[in-house]
Amino acid sequence: MTKTPAAGIPARIERPTTKPVRPHFSSGPCAKPPGWAPGRLATGSLGRSHRSKLGKSRLAYAIDLTREILRVPAGHRIAIVPASDTGAVEMAMWSLLGARPVTVAAWESFGEGWVTDAVKQLKIDPTVLRAPYGELPDLAAIDQDHDVLFTWNGTTSGVRVPDGDWIKDDRGGLTFADSTSAVFAMDLPWDKLDVVTYSWQKVLGGEGGHGVLILGPRAVERLESYAPAWPLPKIFRMTKGGKLIEGLFAGETINTPSMLAVEDYIFALEWAKQLGGLDALVARSSANAAALDAIVAERDWLDHLAADPATRSTTSVCLKFADAAVAGLDDAGKLALVKKIAALLEAEDAAYDIAGYRDAPPGLRIWCGATVDAADIAALGPWLDWAWGEAHAA
Repeated sequence: MTKTPAAGIPARIERPTTKPVRPHFSSGPCAKPPGWAPGRLATGSLGRSHRSKLGKSRLAYAIDLTREILRVPAGHRIAIVPASDTGAVEMAMWSLLGARPVTVAAWESFGEGWVTDAVKQLKIDPTVLRAPYGELPDLAAIDQDHDVLFTWNGTTSGVRVPDGDWIKDDRGGLTFADSTSAVFAMDLPWDKLDVVTYSWQKVLGGEGGHGVLILGPRAVERLESYAPAWPLPKIFRMTKGGKLIEGLFAGETINTPSMLAVEDYIFALEWAKQLGGLDALVARSSANAAALDAIVAERDWLDHLAADPATRSTTSVCLKFADAAVAGLDDAGKLALVKKIAALLEAEDAAYDIAGYRDAPPGLRIWCGATVDAADIAALGPWLDWAWGEAHAA
């Protein structure tokens, strides 16, 4: 669809009468699953030790459901670890990197964070492959004799890796995929990925503070055959006497988890299973993204930050103002406009937390993961128009 260029001050429109039923469009923590309520969580493990028979069984059940829904191969280990996705990525980087050259690919702020850790903290002199916000670097150019670290879905740029075809089966290095806003919404090629990390606060709408680390057989082999030159904090240690600590991947966590957060995660996993598993989750995210794309296509003042539909996220959809709509505004002016729009919509309980990430180009970010309903995305469209007009009138 060709849009008429926006120009001048937009007209104010009448305040819409229909709101999204659940206006939760935050990109993390994300919307709870439909039907969620505190009273629906199992509470038997609360107030019990996570090392009790009951506590360990609930943690193991969460891991087993994760494997089932994500279709993780039997040879991959799954662990619940501290400190959200960040903790899981750091755990993998500090434990596994340094054995061979490293390439870090970055096209948004979290990828840049891993660049900083590799360069300034681990000091392993990585090759850095960058692309600006809204674009994807040439992944085919990566030397796969290197260990390769990348984000599967750029949460702050709205750009995702479309598939794993660029990853070689006979690669020499390990692949590290920070997949926190991809798992449960995109079908990951497990045979191509040696390390996968995520937090359940994203696509399944779980509580923050816990990460998940998934290791393929090649990563386990590295752990048991290589010791990094730097000291490892206790919460990063996955081996003892040169052997993998298998209990970690059976629910025997390194530190004390919140059993309330674990039960919340189990609720979301059971919801996903009843829904139809991974295929159903992917379909919901895709439908939400399509509904938002239709809104963008109909508006002359709004565009996608990710120009290429093939690499456009279906979860953390990042939007920008059309160039003609903000002609004459610098980034500070655009950011002020973003803040006005987000505040107007939050005050009306029409949309929460849709301002773009602080390090990204000024714009909006609307979560389209599986726990969001497409009807709520559709209902958001008129409210965006209303806020656009009101922000200019204010």
